[in-house]
Amino acid sequence: TVLTCSYLAKAKRWTMAKPVIAIVGRPNVGKSTIFNRIVGERISIVEDVAGVTRDRIYSSSEWLTQQFNVIDTGGIDIGDEPFLEQIRQQAEIAIEEADVIIFIVNGREGVTDGDETVAKILYRSKKPVVLAVNKVDNPEMRSEIYDFYSLGFGEPYPISGSHGLGIGDLLDKAIASFPEKEEIEYEEGTIKFSLIGRPNVGKSSMINAMLGEERVIVSDIAGTTRDAIDTPHTFDDQEYVMIDTAGMRKKGKVYENTEKYSILRALRAIERSDVVLVVINAEEGIREQDKKIAGYAHEAGRGVIIVVNKWDTLEKNDKTLDKFTTDIREQFVFLDYAPILFVSAKTRQRLVKLFPIINEVYNNHSMRVQSSVLNEVITDAVAVNPAPQDKGQRLRIYYATQVAIQPPTFVVFVNNPELMHFSYQRFLENRIRDVFTFEGTPIRLISRQRK
Repeated sequence: TVLTCSYLAKAKRWTMAKPVIAIVGRPNVGKSTIFNRIVGERISIVEDVAGVTRDRIYSSSEWLTQQFNVIDTGGIDIGDEPFLEQIRQQAEIAIEEADVIIFIVNGREGVTDGDETVAKILYRSKKPVVLAVNKVDNPEMRSEIYDFYSLGFGEPYPISGSHGLGIGDLLDKAIASFPEKEEIEYEEGTIKFSLIGRPNVGKSSMINAMLGEERVIVSDIAGTTRDAIDTPHTFDDQEYVMIDTAGMRKKGKVYENTEKYSILRALRAIERSDVVLVVINAEEGIREQDKKIAGYAHEAGRGVIIVVNKWDTLEKNDKTLDKFTTDIREQFVFLDYAPILFVSAKTRQRLVKLFPIINEVYNNHSMRVQSSVLNEVITDAVAVNPAPQDKGQRLRIYYATQVAIQPPTFVVFVNNPELMHFSYQRFLENRIRDVFTFEGTPIRLISRQRK
């Protein structure tokens, strides 16, 4: 517990996003299989049909204590299929975002025109490129990979996505190629918060309205802001850093699906934030992409506030606010702990309420509960609703303690962790929330067997 708290206290003074690896290659070379190997689960669609992965998929992974994000792109080709040009554009955008590129080729087919097309795009990126020759399933095939030297990216790494061969060596090389990034230092106690959401929900306008000046470019064109921008700000003697996440447009002639492109920018900002403002456009209502983006903030364990912007544009009656609130609660079930605020960046309606809510969520996110008080709450909860039996065994809870903050994380020592049904865990979480003020922050409850 002491080590965890010490680490968190130290980490609060620094802010840096994880490095990014993009997996790139023409269709049907096994990019999605390699992606799944790296992230350790089947996230990307795998099918032996060229071009089946039409959208980038994002996930986090870790290798040798180095954490990073991974992008799985669609293939790059110059064929006549209607989606291939879109796939090529998406891959170019992923390349623009990446710190290191893993270029996948098919060892069974040799160097193709498609590989050379991809190589030309990668030359322009001027990013570190690691060449991986996939589908090298046996040692005899290794002698056939040397033709790939002609692509101009140095030593090719033989791998097999289907068998998991060579992935470790590939990641060793990719991690060694990460560029050094400067960490940004802020004063301890500074609250870092980001605004995430789909393009054109008004994130930049909200920052300008909160600052009272035109510091961030604002435009009706979705994706005007290109890079995440850190903006220090002081309000009522509290230091803040605002992180704008718009960043949807790439220099040059690249057309993109900004809805999906917004996810990676949101991921980077979430990693560096204490509190995340999920911004929804009141004019357009709740979209599926809103829930996907918000889900990343929840999974990352950040404090969350749901902000409905452009509230001034709606024709309202006495039921409008309640109906919108109900819709949010039904659509964002996983964010039932998050406060909701209806604002207008244009008229500055209710924006002054944001900072006090951010402070409260930050404090809740960093709250520590005394073990004695926590155990009283757990004991009372078990007395009111004893744990159900499973196969003749009943869950017994011996002791609970908080082991981390940001988010508040509790370990419950029990006789058998497998007896902790998710519904009963949810019941205990709700009882903890009833007693302590954890509005705006997720909490984690972990079952451990008492030794």
